[in-house]
Amino acid sequence: MNATDRPRLTVRSPADLITAVPYLIGFHPTDSIVVVAMRGRRIVFAARADLPEPGADPTLPARHLGDVIGRQDAESTTVIGFGPPERVTPTVDAVRSALVAIGLPVLDALRVTDRRYWSYLCEAPDCCPPDGTPYDPDVSQVAAAAVYAGQVALPDRAALTAQVAPAEGIDRVALRRAGDRAERRLLQQLEAAPATDEFGERTIRKSGVAAVRQAQRRHRRSERLTDDEVAWLTLLLTHLPVRDHAWERTDGREEDITFWSEVLRRTEEELVPAPACLLAFAAWRAGQGALAAVALERALTIRPDYTLAQILDDLLRRGVPPSDLDGWPAVTEPGVLRLRRRRPRRRR
Repeated sequence: MNATDRPRLTVRSPADLITAVPYLIGFHPTDSIVVVAMRGRRIVFAARADLPEPGADPTLPARHLGDVIGRQDAESTTVIGFGPPERVTPTVDAVRSALVAIGLPVLDALRVTDRRYWSYLCEAPDCCPPDGTPYDPDVSQVAAAAVYAGQVALPDRAALTAQVAPAEGIDRVALRRAGDRAERRLLQQLEAAPATDEFGERTIRKSGVAAVRQAQRRHRRSERLTDDEVAWLTLLLTHLPVRDHAWERTDGREEDITFWSEVLRRTEEELVPAPACLLAFAAWRAGQGALAAVALERALTIRPDYTLAQILDDLLRRGVPPSDLDGWPAVTEPGVLRLRRRRPRRRR
């Protein structure tokens, strides 16, 4: 699910809208149902769900998509199903009913298969022939404009998932040794902590703040972090005050997304949840809901009870627009996200 706070794409026809969908959600959909929400003539949101398996209840994804789109302050919608008619048609019908039930008009409902599309709402053979209308996304001005604007549509969801998977070519043995050195370093710091620092809380936070800021500075200078730096940073991120400090320094900037992507892909498996959540938050704030979703999947696979992952996953599934956050988030109690209406001044 993506908010569309990206360069504008001019859409003049169903073919243009179908061509734009992969750039709205981040990848080329297959066996999918997509709802594009509009306010006036502007696309404000796009949500995708898997088509139900044959014989499954199509009202389940329909209710979910209806709930999500209903929160976007949209004025109208278009429903597009990608796949064979026996799976698309009942799902499109269910989604249309769910949208109409919440008072959202459906301007068009389309099925797309093998570079042809059919409209469920148009029966005029001169514009909607029975054998479908061909379209060629490779020569579309929409695709060219999206690429020129720097937008990317990956081949499929698997390619998106690969962006948060462990990086290829990483020396896992060297990374494990760096992790061992980080653990010994932390133990030495805790042993040297003053008696007034109960449990070494202040010591860990001081080291963590320094590690986060140093790593981000090096990334801004296009310097690759060493294995020891990644291991030290990700170990300290297991301490919640350190993770929350990193969270406060993370927004929807491209540099945040690339930084946490690099850290995540070089993190040892048991330490993945924190950097995965920080990447997910940055991606969500940037309107890249699909990337946020796969990052959260990786975090929750390893730690299903990880609170920040649960919070962000809930926000994503409920379709809360990133624009609702106009200040830094803060965790006030376990499992509670407070949205500040103004960004606080940073303390020097």
